[in-house]
Amino acid sequence: MSVPVAEAALTETAMIDTVQRLIECESPSSDHAAVARSADLVAALGTQLLGVAPERIDVDGVAHLRWQFGASTRVLLLAHHDTVWPIGTLDRLPFAIDDGLLAGPGCFDMKTGLAMALHAVSQIDDRDGITILVTGDEEVGSVRSRALIEETAAGARATLVLEASADGGALKGERKGVSLYEVAVSGRAAHAGLEPEKGINASIELAHLTLAAAALTDTGAGTSVTPTVASSGSTTNTVPARALLSIDVRARTADELERVDAALRAYDPVTPGAAIEVRGGINRPPLESRMSASLFARAARLAERCGLAPLECVAVGGASDGNFTAGLGVPTLDGLGAVGGGAHAENEHALIREIVPRTRLLIDLITDISRTEEPWHN
Repeated sequence: MSVPVAEAALTETAMIDTVQRLIECESPSSDHAAVARSADLVAALGTQLLGVAPERIDVDGVAHLRWQFGASTRVLLLAHHDTVWPIGTLDRLPFAIDDGLLAGPGCFDMKTGLAMALHAVSQIDDRDGITILVTGDEEVGSVRSRALIEETAAGARATLVLEASADGGALKGERKGVSLYEVAVSGRAAHAGLEPEKGINASIELAHLTLAAAALTDTGAGTSVTPTVASSGSTTNTVPARALLSIDVRARTADELERVDAALRAYDPVTPGAAIEVRGGINRPPLESRMSASLFARAARLAERCGLAPLECVAVGGASDGNFTAGLGVPTLDGLGAVGGGAHAENEHALIREIVPRTRLLIDLITDISRTEEPWHN
């Protein structure tokens, strides 16, 4: 689909203005009204830049936006407009520019990357096959947007994720998959002083379960199984009849996620009479390095051609919506957004000098993929 290119050139001033407007519209994931206001703003900014309004998709009260140029998607640009910062954070941490740094809640994760996506596509004349998807719940696990992400990505040649870069501007070619569990332990209450022997102590079973879960860690394979939040008991003089344990699992491969899942579900309580119920499971598949290798090679060649510093590609532990697209078999490259640091921290910042060059690289990468005719599949 060929549409008129926005008249405004790709300038640092224009991009910073977009980033500032996005930052100053606070959008904590849990506040659906705030996310809706943010979606209104993103839609308005995108319409101004792209010359066409997005499709607005509300799922269980959460607002997502999609610009789809053409009948099918060849290149998917993936971003989100929600943040971890509660309403009122701007009063304490306002948008600011100082010594080449741009600061403000959500600037690094990932409103600068969102601005880059919109401005990049605004500079492309032939947009046929380009889709921009902006979700509103990434920071809380993408429960309401996962199906939309997978539906949009199905059949695409590539997904480019505008999450912030890794340290030093490195791209993210590998992300661990994530499983999240809550395991409920059932025992039997009894008076702790009069007849403790008649009880079934859920706290004791919780201790066994915690150790068994942690033992599933395989450092050599890059798999961590981390018991996190634990609770049990009701009063200090009662044998606990109930306990809960949350478990966070990160793994580099789908096989490892499956191994841990099977082991947790097969766990046999040590305490006689105790029972467990495993809730949750695999939340995001891994973005394995084989899914990003071809895209990174393209990006590296284009960066060299443009005179940019050599690109690096690294593995990171955190997950993103790119995990879902990689899980579908769509080549996926992450970390194409802001260069800076401090994600989810009060020192969150983006390097201004990197915004325009990285956006130009994004334009070149989108165009290069769009023009490639050979089949892509992993």
